[in-house]
Amino acid sequence: MSLPVISLTQMREWEQSTWQTGQTEASVIKRAGQAVALRGLQLTRPHDRILVLAGKGHNGDDARAAADHLPDRKVIRMNVDDPESAQSQLISELAAQPALIIDGLFGTGVNRPLASNWIRFIQTINQSGRCALAVDVPSGLNADTGEPMGDAIQAALTLTLGAIKEGLLRPSAWPFVGRLEVAPDIGLVPCPFQTERNWICAADFRDFPPRRPVASHKGTFGHLAIFAGSLGYHGAAILAARGAQHAQPGLITLFVPRNVYEPIASQLQSVMVQPNDLDFEVPPEGTAILVGPGLASPEMPARFRKFIGKLWIDSPRPVIADASALDWLPEGTVEKNVLRILTPHPGEAARLLQSSAAEVQADRGAALRELSKRFGHCWVVLKGNQSLIGRSTGKIFINSSGNPHLAQGGSGDLLGGYLAGLLAQPTLQTLIEKTLCYAVWQHGAAADRLREIHAGWTVEQLATELGRAE
Repeated sequence: MSLPVISLTQMREWEQSTWQTGQTEASVIKRAGQAVALRGLQLTRPHDRILVLAGKGHNGDDARAAADHLPDRKVIRMNVDDPESAQSQLISELAAQPALIIDGLFGTGVNRPLASNWIRFIQTINQSGRCALAVDVPSGLNADTGEPMGDAIQAALTLTLGAIKEGLLRPSAWPFVGRLEVAPDIGLVPCPFQTERNWICAADFRDFPPRRPVASHKGTFGHLAIFAGSLGYHGAAILAARGAQHAQPGLITLFVPRNVYEPIASQLQSVMVQPNDLDFEVPPEGTAILVGPGLASPEMPARFRKFIGKLWIDSPRPVIADASALDWLPEGTVEKNVLRILTPHPGEAARLLQSSAAEVQADRGAALRELSKRFGHCWVVLKGNQSLIGRSTGKIFINSSGNPHLAQGGSGDLLGGYLAGLLAQPTLQTLIEKTLCYAVWQHGAAADRLREIHAGWTVEQLATELGRAE
């Protein structure tokens, strides 16, 4: 199940509940250290140099425990109580260019500005350009507010312990947190809190999607209709269709403007490509409809835009709106008990909310809630770093997968197609929350898998990798 996002006060209460059972802090520190060490081994190679920086608190204890579980690495341990006296040793160790720095200088208790000598110490680490693995929270970052207390370690990866702390998700924290991961099983009792925001984990999708019945056929898995593509943007339609194919609905029909029919149809085989004159008056056959990818041509007729708006209001089938179609949707209520999904990036969300991308990013959860409220309590996938999935009420889910290399044209078209291909399947329509989270997680996990192979991957390669993560 997804993990709750908690405050520091809740984290302290959770720890106290654990100690009351007889579990010891020493045993939890040992397991936390093992989790950090495992990630450190994955980030380095045999005989690499690892610099472990450990302060006075429990995060320092975790870092020291990790140092005991790094076989075949050259581990240098620095216990740092006084940054002034440790500065020269730090400079010397950084000159040796360690492959990894394990940061355990400060823990989650930092809530006031750091002294100037600590800021200088941290800046020396950051300026070295060495890869840093932060234990629980980057040293110097307020884990409740997400603000640096003068400065903070700029980690490549933060392995937080037990559960995600609220401040680590704030945009102000992102430059310091880097990639955020969680080690949930460190010996604490089950988390006693239910929270509004929840962190998606790979384990959430064990045995999902459900196994397909042996006696199934194409009709069992639905028929997706896609409206996509326009002159100059025909690739978006192809990518959306390929994303949908990896979700394996029974049938896919792609409706495209007549002037881009040939370049699109020539690149697809099992997808049925239909030319249209953008003058539909009734919805097509199908079990779900995706509208938007590549419909960016300024020549798109007003009657077609009106048709998209009518689909959003009246169609009994699930409608997924992406890209240009987002600007054509009417605000207000839709038919009761029908599925509606928006998939904006921050810039698109800002346009819909008549605000700015900076305002959306400042409080992404509030932006998601407001979008859902304005468009009939629909589901919203707010894309970007740590994509959000939710509605105007209920839980909000935060995606844990993905990396900055997803910031390529066509990436969102693939996601829209993949998500719609899943939602075309009647069985998955009854599991909407989990299906949306799964689609977003798979999309990011495919990018993570490609990143492990090489940095220069393309969206076309992402299309082939989509849906393989386990």
